[in-house]
Amino acid sequence: METIAIATSPASSEFYDDLVSAAKALVDGETDAIANMANISALIWQYVPDLNWAGFYRVIAGELVLGPFQGKTACIRIAIGKGVCGTAAASGATQRIADVHAFPGHIACDADSRSELVIPFTKGGEVIGVLDLDSPNPDRFSQADQDGLERLMLAISGQLG
Repeated sequence: METIAIATSPASSEFYDDLVSAAKALVDGETDAIANMANISALIWQYVPDLNWAGFYRVIAGELVLGPFQGKTACIRIAIGKGVCGTAAASGATQRIADVHAFPGHIACDADSRSELVIPFTKGGEVIGVLDLDSPNPDRFSQADQDGLERLMLAISGQLG
C-alpha cells in the first residue's frame, strides 16, 4: 500500500479531497465490507482531530449493530429511530448534533461525548449502516466536516455492503 498524504488543515476542502482519495485507495478492489469499515474508521481516527469515537453501525435484522470502530467500548445494539444513530438510520439523513445532551433520547455510550456527526449510507436505496463520529468537544463538527465526510461516504459506500 502506498503512503497516505493528507493536508494538515482539517475541515479545509483540500483536507477532505485528500481524505476521500485516501479512503477510495484503501477500499479499491476489496470486497469485504468489514475490512473496509475497519480501515476507514482507522483512517478517520488517524486524521480527523478531536474525536473520541469513530466507527460504524450496520443494519442487521432491523436494528443497528456495532461494526468496526476506533475508540472506547461502545453500545452493541441500537434500535432504529432511537438516539442520534438510530435517527440517522430511520430518516436516511445526516445528523450533526452540537450538544448531544440536548438531543431528545440521546444514548450515552460514552459520557465524555459532547457532539456527534452520523452519516447514513445506503445500498439499493435502503440504509444499510451509519458512520458515527463522536467528539468530547461541544459543537465540534462544522458544515465543512459534514460535507467532506458525506462525500467520503458517497465515494466508498459501494464497498461497505
